[in-house]
This record gives sequence, structure tokens and C-alpha cells, in this order.
Amino acid sequence: MSWMDRFNSKQLTIVIVCITAFFITLAVFTMVVGSDDSSSSKERHLVIDGDGDDASGRKYKFTDEDRSEGGGDSTVVVNKPIEGDPYEELNDLIGLEEVKAEVRSLANFVKVQKQRQEKGLKTPNLSYHLVFTGSPGTGKTTVARIVARIYKDLGILKKGHLVETDRSGLIGQYVGQTAPRVNAMCDSALNGVLFIDEAYAITQSESGNDYGAEAVATLLKRMEDDRDRLVVIVAGYTNEMKKFIDTNPGLQSRFNRYIHFPDYSSDDLYKIFRKYLKKNEYTITQQAATYLKERLDYAVEHKDRNFGNARFVRNVFEKTIQAQANRIAKAGKVPDEELVEITLADVKNAI
Repeated sequence: MSWMDRFNSKQLTIVIVCITAFFITLAVFTMVVGSDDSSSSKERHLVIDGDGDDASGRKYKFTDEDRSEGGGDSTVVVNKPIEGDPYEELNDLIGLEEVKAEVRSLANFVKVQKQRQEKGLKTPNLSYHLVFTGSPGTGKTTVARIVARIYKDLGILKKGHLVETDRSGLIGQYVGQTAPRVNAMCDSALNGVLFIDEAYAITQSESGNDYGAEAVATLLKRMEDDRDRLVVIVAGYTNEMKKFIDTNPGLQSRFNRYIHFPDYSSDDLYKIFRKYLKKNEYTITQQAATYLKERLDYAVEHKDRNFGNARFVRNVFEKTIQAQANRIAKAGKVPDEELVEITLADVKNAI
């Protein structure tokens, strides 16, 4: 007697229904769990590449700030290349004449070498990676963005975007975190530029458990594996950057072009302040302008290692217009011309 003969038709129907319900429930459960795991995984490990796709092929839009995995201190800024002539933007920068000359010279060299390659002539091995040295606020990040766009213009990079990060975006706190972080940063910068500010901090740590060497090794491997799609610019104080490059022969061989960013003069800082005024539709009285110049002269004369240069001026400008707003708010309704005018009292309250 077969096993089916042991059941009557009603019992057999119940068994079949139960078995069918079990497999349907199992299938639905698998789909839900699989979907949740996949979705959360994609959210946790979203890797953006320079072509505008993440690791799963989804499209994304550039944002001003993208926080990397690992906490609030790991800020990654993805700068979409803006329209316009990068050479003209370079020329419009205040001061930095030697920096501008170096960037133009680099662009000319690359352009001629590419022409030689097209003619089948011998060319030296080109390294597009750069070391920017100088104090904070001297325009290193701004010039890095321009260089990225120039590289795109020359056909070196397809996208020409710039990804900014620092030690906190590259170094993990535990074993196994650092290499994935570095790889994620490199993925996000493919076909563009990875800009590492204060790069010397990668190999500087007061703790015994540091993963700077792992970060450098991973970075060097990606620079080699993606040498046609990735340009790296490292930046920081002059002496610290030289020591950092000397810590690894691989860094020495790949970073052989340095551009130094000098501190701004007080005249340059005043021009930067005036540029902020014009951009934001403000005017300044003669008394206020004279006082501002005197204070900028004093600030430059007595600056220390941490002087912020252009950042210092930006902070002064922001405090100045805040002081103006407070003054106008207390006065109540004022003529239209006072809404745009910066006075001596405003500047004195800011610097």
C-alpha cells in the first residue's frame, strides 16, 4: 500500500494545503529578509565612483557634503566640476602669482607631452600627482579644484571632480577598517582628484594602535592600479609634508612635483575682503576701509603658525556683516543705502 492510500481525500487535501502554505511563507520570508539585508548593506557600504554610479549601479547626484562611514568626524566633500574656463578662474585668484605660474607650467608640459605621444615620440613617465605645501587658508583646496578641471580639459581625467578628505576619512579605529576606507575614498575619486588635506597626519598618531602605514600602502596600491583614472593631491605644512613623503619610497616616487603656497600679504587679504563685499553686494565707508587695512597689517605682522590667511578674512567678513545686521536691527527702519553699507563701527565689532 502506498503512502497516499493511507489518507482519505479530505486528509490528503489538508496535507497538500499545509505544505503549500509552508513553502509560500518560506518564500515570502526569504524575499523580505533578503531585501532588507541587501538594502541595508547598500546603505552602509555605498561607494560612489567618478562616473556617477555607486557599486550597485545606481545613479547619484553630487552633494556639497557626503559623510563617510565611520562617524561624524569623517567628513568627505565631493565637489562637482563647475562650468567655465579653469584657466580664467586661476588668473582671477588674488595673489599666488608663483602658484599660478607653476600650474600653467604644469598644464603646458602635460599638453606638449600628449602631443608628442600622439606623434609617436618618446615621452617621460608622467606623474600627475602633486604635493601642495603651505599654511592653512592659502588657497590649496581652491587650486586643487582648478587643477582637477584643467586635467579634465587636457583629457587626463573624464570627470574632473574633486573629493576632499583628511586623516579622519581614511584611518579606522579598529583592525580591518582602514583599507576599506581608503578604497572607498579612491572609488569616489575615480576619474577625478582625491585631495588629502593635512596628509602628514596620516602617519602621525599618539596612540599605539595606528593604521597609518596600512593607509599609505593601500593608497599607493590604488594609485598604481588606477593610474589612468586617479590623481592624488596631498597638502599640508611644508616641513611636515616633506617628512611625510620621506616616510615611504613609494610616496617619493609618485609625488615628485611640489607647489608651495605662500602666506598672503595684508594687501592681498584686503583685496579678498573687498571681493567678498562685491560678491555679496556691500559697500564700505572710507573710515571703515582705513581701519580694516590697519588691523590686517597688524594681524599679518603678528601672525603665528596657525594664522588662517584667507580663512581669517572670511571670518572677519562674516562677523562684520553680522555686526551690521545687529546695528540696523536696533535702529529699526533705515534707508535702503544703509542696508548695503559697512561702517567703522561694524568693522570694529568684528576685528
